[in-house]
Amino acid sequence: MLNINNRLSDITKKLYKTKKHISLLNIKTKRIFENEYSFCFLEIFKTKEKIKKKQNDKIRHKNETKKHRPTCLKKGENMIYTITFNPALDYVIKMQNLKIGKINKSPKEYIYPGGKGINVSIVLKVLEQETTAMGFISGFVGEEIEKQVQKYGVKTDFIKIENDNSRINIKILEETQETAINAKGPYIEEKYIELLYKKLERIEDKDTLVLSGSVPNGISNNIYETICQKLKNKNIKIVVDSTGELLLKTLKYKPYLIKPNQQELEEIFNTKIENKDQALEYAKKLQEKGAQNVIISMGSKGAVLLDENGYSYKINALNTKDAINTVGAGDSMVAGFLAGHEMFNNYEKALQMGVAAATATTNSIFLATKEKIEENLKNFK
Repeated sequence: MLNINNRLSDITKKLYKTKKHISLLNIKTKRIFENEYSFCFLEIFKTKEKIKKKQNDKIRHKNETKKHRPTCLKKGENMIYTITFNPALDYVIKMQNLKIGKINKSPKEYIYPGGKGINVSIVLKVLEQETTAMGFISGFVGEEIEKQVQKYGVKTDFIKIENDNSRINIKILEETQETAINAKGPYIEEKYIELLYKKLERIEDKDTLVLSGSVPNGISNNIYETICQKLKNKNIKIVVDSTGELLLKTLKYKPYLIKPNQQELEEIFNTKIENKDQALEYAKKLQEKGAQNVIISMGSKGAVLLDENGYSYKINALNTKDAINTVGAGDSMVAGFLAGHEMFNNYEKALQMGVAAATATTNSIFLATKEKIEENLKNFK
């Protein structure tokens, strides 16, 4: 960079000398030289601006990666990181009956941060687990997403995308159905993905990383596999809550937990699953491919778990007659399971906590509360 600046300085000095000679030339020649002179100075200005921008980008990226591991952790306590690749601000409208093609008046609206990883982090914090939400945000919407997440006590370490805006999703909750309009979100350039990889380097042994959801524009479908590959030599727990190729490509890296639902499991194996025993059979196939623990959520049928030791657990669904919202239920199950295992070091109790948290979310406008989770846990005693 210093050599470039020296070079520009030399050119500038020569141009000033040239300017002195211009005055000695005839008018026509003088105009030609003056035009060339102005052009050269314009090029110098542009070059200096490019150098300045490059230096500023370098400083900004350095500052982004300079953040250290949170110091609030107690001795022996581990951090659970979540990544939300395409977070959103969820604008939730609750109404009796949506009339398509008509003007509808909303009796009540709510605004919440949205995204699978963010949901996991918020429920983890409800259950008093230390968690950090990571991912990509952009513009004034991104700033509001971060504020909303922090409002729930969750630490954030988002990467800020320039010259764009995070998405706003609209969710309409009627008495008998839900309607959602999900926006596209910003394009994620390669430089921001590289910055994410640098942040992930600081995850320490025995920490947990949750990868969940689909990937937005600009991000390869191999992103989960790439992250697992980069972290394979670290003693960390990786949770993958996705489906299709995103999930299957990670299995060779032996993720600590995967959680497809019944429909996703059927799509993976191109089959029809009727009951819990069949679900466990296919959970075993996923375990044979590398997964350590496999949860299959089955909606009103409950859930099953095949743990890393080969033990299986079946659990019935709790009362869902008061269900008003299914968004975030699967994320709540992941959070509940992780928190439950951290608390009890017992897979059966962890599964119970997962189901209790998922049910609490279905009975809430947003996500599970501690009171509702504790109330649901009484059903297992």
